[in-house]
Amino acid sequence: MGADMHGFIECRSRWSDPEDLWSGAVDLDLLYLGRDYDAFGCLFGVRNYAGFAPLAAERGLPELVSDAVRTEFDAWGDTAHSPSWIGWDELKSVDWDEPAETTDRRIHEYEEVDGAWVLVSKAAWSPRFAAVAGLPVGPVAGTAGGYGGAEWPEGTEWRDGERRYRVERMLRRDAVPAEGEWKPVWSVMEALAAVHGGENVRLTVWFDN
Repeated sequence: MGADMHGFIECRSRWSDPEDLWSGAVDLDLLYLGRDYDAFGCLFGVRNYAGFAPLAAERGLPELVSDAVRTEFDAWGDTAHSPSWIGWDELKSVDWDEPAETTDRRIHEYEEVDGAWVLVSKAAWSPRFAAVAGLPVGPVAGTAGGYGGAEWPEGTEWRDGERRYRVERMLRRDAVPAEGEWKPVWSVMEALAAVHGGENVRLTVWFDN
């Protein structure tokens, strides 16, 4: 089953009363509509097939959570899992050129188009790749990626006509591009931080399957 992310950008106003009162500023569903496991893994350790050291995995809900987050999270009941949060100050200090700790568990598949190689897939299982690599013709149950636990050095590649398969290691910016679908989220957080301070803005999330 697929995993989706939900949550809020939370903000603690400079003029809030009491001082530690957090508010649910913007529902994440209004800013982010994607289902990108590379980003989920990089940020929060969920579906972390790319092997990143997560920035903020399994922190739970903040101790002083906003009413909006608490109400929405509770409404999801047992289907909600892996709640966590990350502050704007933390995000601003991330090294987006940091590589993942391991190579991607998925084989990166490229197609030759007009003389250039274009990424078309990062499938956990590809029968065409399995045939090229001399692996069993069907997924091997109980193993990561379905390839019988096979592992290859970074940069290993196979060619099959107009297709190329590579073992690759991603960078954080590959998972969360600066101009990608996360840009609206970061822009809102940055705007709130400019008014209230980076320590008073955070992204609080949870997931469902």
